[in-house]
Amino acid sequence: MMDPRALIDALADVELPTIGHELEEGFCGPQIQPVGEVRRTAGRARTLDLDEPDALAVNAALLALQPGEVLVIRVASAKHAPVGAVTAAAARARGAAGIVVAGPVTDVRVLASTAAELPVWAAGTTARTTKRLGGPVRLDEPIAVGDAVVHPGDVVAGDEHGVLVLRPGSIDPETLERARASDDAEPALLRRIAEGEPLEALIAHTPREDA
Repeated sequence: MMDPRALIDALADVELPTIGHELEEGFCGPQIQPVGEVRRTAGRARTLDLDEPDALAVNAALLALQPGEVLVIRVASAKHAPVGAVTAAAARARGAAGIVVAGPVTDVRVLASTAAELPVWAAGTTARTTKRLGGPVRLDEPIAVGDAVVHPGDVVAGDEHGVLVLRPGSIDPETLERARASDDAEPALLRRIAEGEPLEALIAHTPREDA
């Protein structure tokens, strides 16, 4: 099994849909969408369970962020944006690899314009934002993000197709190597299809059984 650093490096080098040929679990699902043209990234999860729309709890999570981590936030209300231009700027200053929000975000034009520096994924957009409440901070707890559950320290990978969450040690190097080999082979396959080679010789298929 792979250690977290090796897994992060491997996931940053392969497209998530290719891994989708190998895995069924761990994908956050289509409700978690990239904001703008995000770059591919991967890092360890720093989780925040936002029971109340509390801006101070978000600030506490930002201050806890370590370089290379992905900030993952669950918004219990599903109505309030915990991330906007200032939050994203603070996460960049902390060296975050990305932000994933199980809920909406705001300032989407700014988030999209800085997506190459700090990719963000979210479940939508809103103008309703967090408030300075000062309640309890539920940091580093398991949270639900779309179809997946994210534990603190999980490896979170994202690209333009969505987000994948993996426990360290839950995937073997051979699976990732197959995915990388498939990525490497795809351009040649697309070219051969475009050049008109017979599809029977190019794509796998199940022979039809005549009754």
